[in-house]
Amino acid sequence: MLFLVFALLPVLASLIMSVTDMRATDLRTPLSVNFVGLDNFTRLFSDDLFLRSALNTLVFVVVGVPLTIVAALAAANGLNSGLIRFRAVFRVGFYLPVVTSIVAIAVIWRFLLDPEAGLVDNLLALVGIDGPNWLGDTRTSLASIIVMAAWRNFGSLMVIFLAALQGIPNDLYEAATLDGAGRWAQFRRITLPLMRPALLFGAVITGIGYLQLFEEPLVMTQGGPLSSTLSVSYHIYNQFGFGNYGYAAAASYVLFVAIVALSVLQFRLLGSRDD
Repeated sequence: MLFLVFALLPVLASLIMSVTDMRATDLRTPLSVNFVGLDNFTRLFSDDLFLRSALNTLVFVVVGVPLTIVAALAAANGLNSGLIRFRAVFRVGFYLPVVTSIVAIAVIWRFLLDPEAGLVDNLLALVGIDGPNWLGDTRTSLASIIVMAAWRNFGSLMVIFLAALQGIPNDLYEAATLDGAGRWAQFRRITLPLMRPALLFGAVITGIGYLQLFEEPLVMTQGGPLSSTLSVSYHIYNQFGFGNYGYAAAASYVLFVAIVALSVLQFRLLGSRDD
């Protein structure tokens, strides 16, 4: 019943709304709305603001997902190598941002990147560098949010990758060493192929989450400056707030199709292979 009331019915209701001209003023008389077919979807792709938000989200995913995976893989390899002492402490430290409220983290990063009193610019000033306005400059605002998101999320992937690394038999590495394979050859020929299921899981989960980017720009930049950090989810949120329910529902289904398409692409690239 909970799934029916709070998941299935809203999904079906939003699908119906996406093909109507429903607005906030129609809530009292929802049956009086007009059927507009695909007009809302046509408006979306002629809306410069939506296209800008789609481009921002695409950049966030294309840059953020590989960055998060690489950081998680590097941390997992370091913890698995046995060269780092107090590994339990590092595991907790890396994973702590994952279980911390995203709103709290976004507020802290906003203060860290503040151009006047922020720690980052003050440290740069000590070495004679005039730091930029990280969140107030269109050239650095989206990059700042990407770095913050990668820092916050790589801990969860690190735990998954560490478990996958510990499941690889040491005999394979010993045999490769006897055959003259170096560290890089072992990583490329043994570690990565045997970690493919974990890499696929991490890429899909991270990609789905990053396509729904919302809290970070909401708290840190409010979509600015000049819509340089406006995401599709934030744009949908704004349109619902403006009362454009049909238009916002159509944008939601475009985002849903994008999530499905990205997941299918990742399964094609990282899925099981005969070799």
